[in-house]
Amino acid sequence: MPYCTQCGSPVQDTDVFCAGCGARQADRDTARPRPAPESTARPDKQFLGDMSPRTASILCYIPWMGWIASIVVLASERFRHNRDVRFHAFQGLYLFVAWLFVDWVFEPFAAYTAATQFVGKAMKLAVLGTWILMLVKTSQDQLFRLPILGDLAERSVSEQR
Repeated sequence: MPYCTQCGSPVQDTDVFCAGCGARQADRDTARPRPAPESTARPDKQFLGDMSPRTASILCYIPWMGWIASIVVLASERFRHNRDVRFHAFQGLYLFVAWLFVDWVFEPFAAYTAATQFVGKAMKLAVLGTWILMLVKTSQDQLFRLPILGDLAERSVSEQR
């Protein structure tokens, strides 16, 4: 049993102050067991461990930003063997590549006439609409394959096995 550093009265291990004289006990704050922070409390917890497959799939179709979630999902150990989530991640990446193609390649060439400018804007709107369609379908737990991009995504998932 420890004793007070001021008056010598017996104190408990967890006492910060002496009950007899009220003096602060040295090093009591460090002696008291503290709960471990959340990051070290559960070392067995995996990255993306609390995320459901449905949520991970939905995040892959967020317009203009889903490519980041797709890369994170594809790189994570959590979804390494989940074929559907990986399919959505690849399809989301390919949909973003389609956006980049329209935005960086087609639209600059289409800027010469009013008709081709309209076609370029319509194509961008179509890709945006496809992102929204995929958000809705995926939130309803439907595995919807886009005509060309779905085949590419399916091939990419098959090659990963």
